[in-house]
Amino acid sequence: MFCMGASDFWQESRFLSGRGCFLEGAQIVRRTVVSDQQDRIMRLFIEEAKEHLDTLENGLVDLKSTMKDPESVQEMFRAAHSVKGGAAMLGLDSIKTTAHRLEDCFKVLKDGPVKQVDQTAESLFLKGVDTLKDLLGRLEGPFGLRNEEGEKLVQQVMPVFAQLETHLNKLASGKVQAAAGSGTPAAPTAGAVPPNFAVEVMTLLKEMLQVFKQKESAASRSELTAVCVRLYKLGGKIETWQNLVKTARAAIVNPKNSYQVLAPLIIKELKEAGDLVQGGKAKTIVPSKNLLLLAASPKPAAPAAPAAPAAPAAASKQVALPAEPKAVVKLLLKTFNKKQLSEIAKLLVNAIKSSN
Repeated sequence: MFCMGASDFWQESRFLSGRGCFLEGAQIVRRTVVSDQQDRIMRLFIEEAKEHLDTLENGLVDLKSTMKDPESVQEMFRAAHSVKGGAAMLGLDSIKTTAHRLEDCFKVLKDGPVKQVDQTAESLFLKGVDTLKDLLGRLEGPFGLRNEEGEKLVQQVMPVFAQLETHLNKLASGKVQAAAGSGTPAAPTAGAVPPNFAVEVMTLLKEMLQVFKQKESAASRSELTAVCVRLYKLGGKIETWQNLVKTARAAIVNPKNSYQVLAPLIIKELKEAGDLVQGGKAKTIVPSKNLLLLAASPKPAAPAAPAAPAAPAAASKQVALPAEPKAVVKLLLKTFNKKQLSEIAKLLVNAIKSSN
């Protein structure tokens, strides 16, 4: 029979105690690694969700124009779908539900017979996106997104989505006609504008000015367009104000327009327009010619080569192409939009095939 003495028992106890400490330490390390991975995944989700929100907000600022481009509507649908998928993977039920309902409504635009939308549809979509933005903001905050907070926000926005879906179906069936752009500004709705409208405009313009002072980049232009979204929503149903904000946004997203040129013009026009709205003169708001020029699609520079052959009379654009292929690509990217570049690519492929 094996007998354990006192010294043997003490040695065994030390071994077991040390082994227990080792296992406990390994579990702590494992939990720490898992926690760090989860944090990184959550941060990545939040950053990507913010980009998708920018896509949604930029498309909704002028939904009537966005509807003319099926690819833009498809992009908004994909943005809502991506947020839904990421939230589902992380167990963020309130964000998943809100993004899912947005996805459903964009699907009606993408697949349904809705050809035109109106101010009501635009406003309801923006309310849905605002809720999604609120949820993400709380998630990013120091205390995170609590389940009860998320559920409360979801319950508040569900009637909005129901109203939006009903309205979109009415637009599709022709029971509600989207207001056509007749060029006659609608009169401001009573009570639609805050009594301190001009003050709120100036607050947002100060934010915009601070962004204009930053280095020109895609990120800072995105911040500027986000301020435009807030200015747009501030105007309620005042079409002249919203048209001015849309024009300002179009000028901002054009990368050829420098902040040095944009800042004084946009700040001045929006400030003056805010005063006109406050004074009950919203009908007189009209974007200046200079702002309209900046908001227009970028035009190519005049040909630099004097010996270049004259373009056909029907051509709407003239571009002097450099001899270096890479330089040609850069020039084309600066000169034409996505649709035009796609058409150029098809024409080149057809030309190459026919020359063989």
